Amino acid sequence: MQHPDSRGTIFSENATVIDHKAYAGEQYVLRLRAPKTAAHSRAGSFIHLQCDATLPMRRPMSIMRADADAGWIDILYKAHGEGTRLLAHRKIDDQLGILGPIGVPFKQNGYRRLPLLIGGGVGMPPMIYLAEHLRKQHRDSEPFVILGSEVPFPFKPVPSTILVSGIPGDAIAAMPLLEDWQIASRLTSQQGYPGCHQGLVTDLAREWISARDAHLEEIEIFACGPTPMLRAVAHLAQEFELPCQVSLEEYMACAVGGCAGCAVRIETATGPAMKRVCVDGPVFEGAAVFPRR
Repeated sequence: MQHPDSRGTIFSENATVIDHKAYAGEQYVLRLRAPKTAAHSRAGSFIHLQCDATLPMRRPMSIMRADADAGWIDILYKAHGEGTRLLAHRKIDDQLGILGPIGVPFKQNGYRRLPLLIGGGVGMPPMIYLAEHLRKQHRDSEPFVILGSEVPFPFKPVPSTILVSGIPGDAIAAMPLLEDWQIASRLTSQQGYPGCHQGLVTDLAREWISARDAHLEEIEIFACGPTPMLRAVAHLAQEFELPCQVSLEEYMACAVGGCAGCAVRIETATGPAMKRVCVDGPVFEGAAVFPRR
């Protein structure tokens, strides 16, 4: 899957902070009033955000939710550098400049019946966005969401009331928002958090897929997270011969395709090529980014 350069639908607007919640592990959910971006974003889109007036360089942030009617977007971020630490001090009614929505999103239709959504760390937001899209626009699909984190989750996990066959019985922790949407989810970690599957997201994904061996033609995978996780997910998909789309995380300077600082090697029909994650991605076919050698 490749799309034309996506720069033609990027807007510059002054966004207003309308909510800002702090969670454990220096994680934050920021809600911005940004009507143009909200109206045009899709699952997999991101914004380039001005964290503070004193910093000229913006930061790329995945969009976690968007409400076109109300004109807001949500982003989840972790304060781990100068920009995001300054961002953590933004208050209600503060103004922040953004460029968005940027990038090639996940596919918007033609889904198989059993989409498997895998998000790791700050790669969780696109999976939540995609889950909401499936809930609203593709009610015949039955998505299963696996979220992994090695720091406390940016929400209070709840015991799931949705039964999921093929996974360990002690893996019961779920994301409350997904539970409210009646979308099955499970949480994974290696930190011993109660109710979470003790292992990697791919460990749990393998068990879920293996339990549906007779229905592999109905499964497809979508993922976002750290590069090692995406590589493992892409290879798992290739092992089971499943379609897989991954959203890459890369540092960006301009985020609009000018500097090519976020370029990565992609396998194409005519051979390897360097593609810009910002406008040629961030969503690519998993096998094109992480072919099994």
